[in-house]
Amino acid sequence: MIRLALAAGAAALVVAAPAAAQQAPPAAAPARLPTMNFGTWGFDPAALDKTVDPGDDFFAFANKSWLEANPLPAEFSRFGAFNLLAEKSTADVKKLVDELVAKDPATLTDDEARIVGAYRAFFDTAAIDAAGLAPAQPYLARIKGAATLGALARLWGEPGIPSPVGGFVNVDAKEPTRYSVYVGSGGLGLPDRDYYLNSAPKDVEIQGKYKDYLTFLLGQAGYADAAGMAGKVYAFEDRIARTVSWDRATRRNRDLTYNALTPAQLAALDPAFPVAEMLAAMGFGKTDRFIVGDLKPTAARAAELKLDAATLAKIGGGTPAMLALVRATPIEVLQAWTVKSFLSGNAPVLPSAIDQANFAFYGTVLSGTPEQRPRWKRAIAETEGLIGERVGAAYVARYFPPASKAAMDALVVNLRRAMAISIQANSWMSAATKKEALAKLDAFDPKIGYRDNLEVYEGLRIAPGAPLGNRMAAARWETAYELGKLGGPIDRTEWGMLPQTVNAYYNPTKNEIVFPAGILQQPFYGLTADAAVNYGGIGAVIGHEMGHGFDDQGSKSDGTGMLRNWWTDADRAAFDKKGDALVGQYAAFCPLDDGKTCVNGRLTLGENIGDVGGLNLAYRAYKLSLNGKPDKAIDGLTGDQRFFLAWAQVWRSQQREASARQRLRTDSHSPEEYRVNGVVRQMDAWYKAFNVTPGDALYLPPEQRVVIW
Repeated sequence: MIRLALAAGAAALVVAAPAAAQQAPPAAAPARLPTMNFGTWGFDPAALDKTVDPGDDFFAFANKSWLEANPLPAEFSRFGAFNLLAEKSTADVKKLVDELVAKDPATLTDDEARIVGAYRAFFDTAAIDAAGLAPAQPYLARIKGAATLGALARLWGEPGIPSPVGGFVNVDAKEPTRYSVYVGSGGLGLPDRDYYLNSAPKDVEIQGKYKDYLTFLLGQAGYADAAGMAGKVYAFEDRIARTVSWDRATRRNRDLTYNALTPAQLAALDPAFPVAEMLAAMGFGKTDRFIVGDLKPTAARAAELKLDAATLAKIGGGTPAMLALVRATPIEVLQAWTVKSFLSGNAPVLPSAIDQANFAFYGTVLSGTPEQRPRWKRAIAETEGLIGERVGAAYVARYFPPASKAAMDALVVNLRRAMAISIQANSWMSAATKKEALAKLDAFDPKIGYRDNLEVYEGLRIAPGAPLGNRMAAARWETAYELGKLGGPIDRTEWGMLPQTVNAYYNPTKNEIVFPAGILQQPFYGLTADAAVNYGGIGAVIGHEMGHGFDDQGSKSDGTGMLRNWWTDADRAAFDKKGDALVGQYAAFCPLDDGKTCVNGRLTLGENIGDVGGLNLAYRAYKLSLNGKPDKAIDGLTGDQRFFLAWAQVWRSQQREASARQRLRTDSHSPEEYRVNGVVRQMDAWYKAFNVTPGDALYLPPEQRVVIW
């Protein structure tokens, strides 16, 4: 689905040549990857490492043997259960694409021809290398030719052109019956502002290699003094990091990031900046409301939100500071920043030297990955990025049985029951807040498998042999699609993930929980798997997404999706106290540098609440499913033991150190081992199931166990 793959959005293009004019790519056999044995009931008892005390390290108890027997594949920075299933999804889609590639082009439908065209165009690296930078030159020439800030601002507003400031259309968080335009600043080439601010040896090394990468890109673009200009571009980004960007954990605060402005108020953030010209180029010239996500709060606003000095110190100048910085930066530096961003962002469809340099930095330096993914896998991902829901339509027709959807419907019903019981039974929430919470739960909109009206991308034409052109066409199509929402009704059928995606999500502005077909397979769910395993797998995923509706940020929206405070002050304080306890617990997980590099408990709080609450809800739902009957042991394991092992199996994963370092800074999810160990230790049932005692490393006294939902 293009709106997920391309930040700028997308649109239409003319087919330049018939698909038959290109040579079909050779069949590519998937590389051998680790597999998982799920036994007869969903978990293989032989995988248990009984040399590990489950109370000391439950993650290792369930997963260590498998991890030691399955070294990390060279094309991955991390690999585990999610990756195994994602690889299966990719291979399944590849079978569909191979069938289309083998067909007579004259017999292909329009959808099939677009899929084949997109796949072949990306796969044909010989043609990409032969073309060199010729396909990119018209865009590079326009960027270099934008000699004034007004001209460059107008260019930044066009689909597919990188910009340090930008906007997108989304449901208005405080008025969820309308769409509004969200505005914010970016501009960093490194993953987070800390990469610029920190001076540790590893950071200094990354900074140096990033400057080398910038030098290479600008050299490819024809700059005579590429190193000198690279230094200026880096300095521009460094100033963004120091004066504009916000701390990542602070950016999670939805109250802080909702600032509704009129067009006049937006322009007044920096009257000397050509805001109106840029908005007009973006298609937002007649928009009546802009939500600025990074507007530094006034003293009064900070007091209203109860922001302490430490939090305020982590808030950069945001969009106003970015506009001022851009105005103060020489036009040639802004041009060079745009050039390098265009080349870097489109590296996969540019000559191999650029593609390889991009991977060498972002793949190897930042994530530690030794090898690039095979081109055929990347071609599948590119095709899904351009016209993913057309691929998804073929995927669900072939691979998603109706029985899986029916079973998921039943699981969701049980999880709803469990959540309702949890809300009603908790002792820290007042009757008034419980009433609001139950209304929100009742309004949850579950979506399973795929949407019925999968996108057809009317007007988007894919040109065989034009991979960069296809991206830009998709960007124009997507922009038109998004602009078309403004002033219209909310499309509640729209999904934010493809059917074949191995993931799930909660959307607070629509109060929806979404589970694509791709995740409804083992280890998450098996039609013939033991109920305890299914509840510990996909049941906990369902609970996790429900839990996001009641985490520290999702809980700020009501059942209609409106961002408003529906809590009493006392209830919110009690809730926040529980969250603060989780922050402290997860901040004590320090996997690197002899305990000096730790999990950011505040950044990961929402996901940790989702995990802890989700597993509790799944356990309650599992018990409800038994209808009061005891569950029989299987292979010597009780139902409760199988339930917790299923959760541990879902997070079976290992990663490279460089990837771990990046994720600790940037990922709102805790590392997988703590998504197991940090969660099970909160649940009394786990202690009973595995006889965990005060002498075990994971033991928490009952009064320190955090139970929210």
